[in-house]
Amino acid sequence: MSFFKRASSVFNAYPSTSKLLVVFTLSSGGYVAYSEAKPDTGLPSVQVSENKCAKKKVVVLGTGWAATSFLKNLDISSYDVQVVSPRNYFAFTPLLPSVTCGTVEARSIVEPIRKIVKKKNGEIKVWEAECLKIDAANKKVSCRANIEANLLGNHEFSLDYDYLVVAVGAQVNSFNTPGVLENCHFLKEVEDAQKIRRSVIDCFEKAILPGLSEEERKTNLHFVIVGGGPTGVEFAAELHDYVTEDLAKLYPTVKDLIKISIIQSGDHILNMFDQRISSFAEQKFSRDHIDVITGCRVTSVSDKEITMKMKSNGEIVSVPHGLVVWSTGVMTRPIVSDFMEQVGQAKRRVLATDEWLQVKGCEDVYALGDCATIDQRKIMEDIATIFKAADKDNSGTLKVDEFEGVVDDILIRYPQVELYLRSKHLRKVTDLFRDSQGNERKEVDIEGFKLALSHADSQMKNLPATAQVFSLVVAAQQGAYLSKCFNSRQSCHDNPEGPKTFTGTERHQFRPFQYKHFGQFAPLGGEQAAAELPGDWVSMGHSTQWLWYSVYASKQVSWRTKVLVVSDWTKKFVFGRDSSRI
Repeated sequence: MSFFKRASSVFNAYPSTSKLLVVFTLSSGGYVAYSEAKPDTGLPSVQVSENKCAKKKVVVLGTGWAATSFLKNLDISSYDVQVVSPRNYFAFTPLLPSVTCGTVEARSIVEPIRKIVKKKNGEIKVWEAECLKIDAANKKVSCRANIEANLLGNHEFSLDYDYLVVAVGAQVNSFNTPGVLENCHFLKEVEDAQKIRRSVIDCFEKAILPGLSEEERKTNLHFVIVGGGPTGVEFAAELHDYVTEDLAKLYPTVKDLIKISIIQSGDHILNMFDQRISSFAEQKFSRDHIDVITGCRVTSVSDKEITMKMKSNGEIVSVPHGLVVWSTGVMTRPIVSDFMEQVGQAKRRVLATDEWLQVKGCEDVYALGDCATIDQRKIMEDIATIFKAADKDNSGTLKVDEFEGVVDDILIRYPQVELYLRSKHLRKVTDLFRDSQGNERKEVDIEGFKLALSHADSQMKNLPATAQVFSLVVAAQQGAYLSKCFNSRQSCHDNPEGPKTFTGTERHQFRPFQYKHFGQFAPLGGEQAAAELPGDWVSMGHSTQWLWYSVYASKQVSWRTKVLVVSDWTKKFVFGRDSSRI
C-alpha cells in the first residue's frame, strides 16, 4: 500500500479527531487555526423500529449557511428530511471576492451538499429544484426542477411537510434603479464571481486592441463598485491587488490607464464598522489610488456610463465605465414575499419570526438567515405581567428578593436587558432599583419598575447581515439552534427548558435563540486587513491579514476545502494569479 493510501485510511479512521490546520506565512512563520471538525456520524446510531411513514416530514428550502448548519446537526433518525435547493452544493460566500480575481478557485470554496449531510443512521433526500410557492394552509410546497437539459420526466412536483424550514436567503436589491439589472455585475453567487473574473480580463483584452483612442482605453479600464460595504470594499481591494501584482505585468502598455472607483451613498465606507476601521480603510485606499466617492446616489446605469446625483449640491454627474459591480444590499425573494402575504406580513420588508425562529402567524414554519429577521418582544409590552408574577405577596410593591426570583428568566426572555446593563456599566440587575441619586431602594411600585426598565428596549438591535464570515455565523448559529430544538422536541415537551411565560406557572418549551457575536473582518488588500472583535478591540495591518487567513481557512466546511483554499493561497504567493479567460 502506498503512503497516500495508508495516510488516507488513517485519516478516515478517525473522523472525529480535532484537526489542526497550519497556514504557513512567508514573513512571520505562521498561524495555526484550530478547527473542530464535526463527524458525519456524530449522533449515535439508532435502530428505528417504527415505520418510516411515522416520522415527521421536514422540508428544508435552501443549502446556504443556515440550512447546512441545521442539516449537519439534526438527528434524522427522528425525521424524514427532504432538501429543496436550486444548487446542489454549499458555497463559502465570504471568499467570493477572492474568486473574482483568481486568488481562490471557485471549486475550492464549494462542497456538494450530499457529501455534507451524508449520515449512517438515515438518509436526507436532496432535490435540485427551485421552490415556487409555499402553501401554508395545506402544508405543501410546489417545486420545479432546476435542470435545463432536455431529459425525460416531469419538471414540477410538490412536497408535503409537517415542519418547514425556510432558508432561501435573499436577492440583490437594485432599488429599482434604471439599467442596474441589465448592465451591472453582482456578487451573490459563485456564478457571479466567475462572470466578473471573465469580464475583468475582457476589459483588458479590449483595451489593448489596436485602433482605440486613449480615452476609449481609459473607459474600458475604469472599474466601478457601487456600495461601500464589506463586500464592495473587499472586491475593490482584491481587484487592486490583481491589477497591480499580476495584470499590470501582462498588459504593461495600459497599466497607467487603470482606475478603480467606489461609489458610496453614505459619508464613509464601512460605516457599519468602528470609525477607526472606516478611517483606516479610506486612508489605505487613498494611498492605493482607489477613488472613493461618498455622499452620492446612483440614478441610472447604461452600458457605457453610470449617472449619479451628489447629495451635497444636487449635481448630476455621468462617468464612463468598463465594468460596474453592484453591491448595495439585499431584498426579499419573490417566494418569501408571496408567503408573507399568506401569513399577514405583506406590509413588512422582511419575514418576521419570533425568538424561537418560528414564523409569526404560521405554525410549524421556521425561517433562518437572510430571508428573515427576529422580531424581539419588547419588555415594556409585558412589564405589568412581569411585575404581577414577581409580586408574590400581592403587596403592590416589588422587593429586591422578589425581583431576584425572576431575574434569570427576564435576562433569557429579553436579552436587551443585559445589553442595557452593560451600556450603563451596571454590575447586577438589582442596580436598576437605585434611585436617581444612586441610592439603594428596598422596594419599588409598578411605576418605579417601569421607569427602571423603560430604556432597556432601546438596546434592541437587528442581527448583522450575513455577508461576512463572522456575520454568517448568525445563520450558522440559527441552524444549529433550530436543530437542537428539533432534536430535543419530545424531552423539552415533557420538561420545558425555556424561561417562565409570566402569565402562569408554565415555562416556554425551549430557550429563545441568542446570537453570540465574534466580530468581523474587512480585508483591505496589500496583505492588510482590519478586524473588529468583541470587547471594543480593533486590529489593523499585516498581522490582522494573517489572522484573516487563519480564521477563513478554519471556517471551511470540510477538510477538502480547507486544503484547496490554502493551496490556492500558496499558489498565488508562488506563481501569482491565473489570468486565463476560461
